[in-house]
This record gives sequence, structure tokens and C-alpha cells, in this order.
Amino acid sequence: MSERAVLHVKGRVLVGPEEVRDEVWVIDGRISYDRPAGAADVRTVEGWALPGLVDAHCHVGLDQHGAVPADVAEKQALTDREAGTLLIRDAGSPSDTRWIDDREDLPKIIRAGRHIARTRRYIRNYAWEVEPEDLVAYVAQEARRGDGWVKLVGDWIDRDLGDLSACWPRGAVEAAIAEAHRLGARVTAHCFAEDSLRDLVEAGIDCVEHATGLTDDTIPLFAERGVAIVPTLVNIATFPALADGGEARFPRWSAHMRRLHERRYETVRNAYDAGVPVFVGTDAGGALAHGLAGAEVAELVTAGIPPVEALAATTWAARRWLGRPGLDEGAPADLVVYEQDPRADVRVLTAPRRVVLNGRVVG
Repeated sequence: MSERAVLHVKGRVLVGPEEVRDEVWVIDGRISYDRPAGAADVRTVEGWALPGLVDAHCHVGLDQHGAVPADVAEKQALTDREAGTLLIRDAGSPSDTRWIDDREDLPKIIRAGRHIARTRRYIRNYAWEVEPEDLVAYVAQEARRGDGWVKLVGDWIDRDLGDLSACWPRGAVEAAIAEAHRLGARVTAHCFAEDSLRDLVEAGIDCVEHATGLTDDTIPLFAERGVAIVPTLVNIATFPALADGGEARFPRWSAHMRRLHERRYETVRNAYDAGVPVFVGTDAGGALAHGLAGAEVAELVTAGIPPVEALAATTWAARRWLGRPGLDEGAPADLVVYEQDPRADVRVLTAPRRVVLNGRVVG
């Protein structure tokens, strides 16, 4: 659009779960609820408009083998954009994707730096692999490199034990989380199993990814401390296949993974019912495809979260949690338009009618 070109979005604009307006204007790439005067050109889009979707656990620049070239990372980001995901919290990547920040046609990214894992206790080529005595130093390094987040690997398979187990002693995570907070960063952790959760939460962690190991003992602790979870249910769906693949070498681990999978919906529903903040994340970029935020919202509904709350977990609430604006006056115009009301049927999220990023129709 030219400098004074205007985009007019009309129909139903979901500013919040209950705040609905009839129209919004996009002027010079920003949101306005005042009709502009003297616009040279007006383009109109009709439908149900939402803030751009949030994928709060996504890995741009990463595949199952590690870092990918820039052209592959670009395709990943474009796939997310076409699905309506316009804000990503990149929950760990060895790639330098800062170049994406200069591209107004690609989703905005909030980075957590590179994963920090225990030596030989994570996927090869993904993480800094360190021992507990070095954890604080690496957390400080990634806090300075990231965008206000640091990502730990809280548990992983212990080959000697033959099952999932916590990666870090309590004192190490307490010191590491304190250092991140001192530097102004929040901390999240990959956790599948049960035994790492209490130490991490009591040490002050801000968020836990996957959180399949939540139990009746730890859910109240999460709720009391306000620790968020990002369940990544579209990724947890892969657990049975992973368990089958590891059955011969690690039968105890395989059985554990199947149990975590079987109770996944109950775990998420119980956490939500207890007041634990729940947000949408897909874990795209490892072995999982990009562009699945809409499918993850549907999974949250299947788990028993009310549709409007599941929708908030990828829109209004998610943006507020990450400190980014929604459809606020003067905010960058990042929005998605649908044929039908997504509050009535969240499945419409998988088929955007129009995608608007930085005020431009890009999809």
C-alpha cells in the first residue's frame, strides 16, 4: 500500500473475548478505531478479525538434525505466517535468526537463546551441553543473547536409569534462575516427567514446556506460584510412536512415555481447572511441521478447556503474557481474518481468510 493507503477491516473485530467492534482501520501499518480523513486508497476486508495468533513454543531455524540454512528458516516462518501465526516465542534454537527482525513480511520472534542441557542429555546439535557448575554462566550468556527468555532442559532420558529423570540438582537451578531474573529474563524448561517439577517451581521458574508430568501434588504449586504451562499437545501426540521406537532398549522409558500420553488431556484440564495459566505452543521445528497453532487450540478444547479460553491462549492472553499488544489503538496491525466466528468453532483457525502483518495483507 502507498503511504496514505488505508486498510478497512469490517464485520466483527474481536478486540477481546467479549469486546467486539464493527470495524478497524489500518493507517500507515497501525491500528486505528477512528475513520481516517482524506485517504488516497481504501482496501476493504470483511470477516471475523483476531489479533495475529501466538505460537509460544516454536523453533524457527531448527530441524531434527540441528540448525538449518536461512532459506529453510524463511520457509518455516512463512508457513507459520500463512497459518495466521504472527508472533512466535522461539523456545530454543542454535540458529541466529536475527535477520528475520529486519523482514516486515515475517512473523515477529521472541527468542529464548539456545537450549541449555546436561551433557549428553538432549537431542544432538540442539543445546549447549554443560554440567551443573557451569549452568549459571550459560544462563547469563543466553539471557543476554535472547529476548527476555532462557530455556533449560529440565529432564531427559538417563540411559543408565533407563527412564526420564531430572537433569539438574536443586541448588544449580536455584542459582541459575536467580541469575536470569537478575538480568531481566524469564526462564522456561522442557519437562516431560514428574520429578523435576517441584524443584524448578520452588526455585522460581516462570514457565514449563509440555508439563506432561503434572500431578495432583504439583498442580496446586504451579497455580499458587502463577507458573504457566505450554502443553504442546500436537507434539505429545507423537509419544506412542517414540515409545514404540525405544521399546527394545528402554522399556521402562517407553512405558512411562505411554502413561504420560494416555493422561495428557486430563493433565491439562486439571491444570486449567486449578488456575494454572495455559498457552498455545506447537513445538514446531524439530520433527514437527510448522503452522499448527490452530490445531493446538483444537487440542486444548478436546482436553476440556472452554473454546474462548483456548482461543485466548493463542491471542489476547498470550500476547499480554509475552508483553506484546493485540488490536490496541496505535499498535502494529498484525491480525487474521476468518470467515466465521472462531469463538463458536475454533477449527476455523486452520483456514484464515486474510493475514495482515505490519498493516499489509500478506496472505
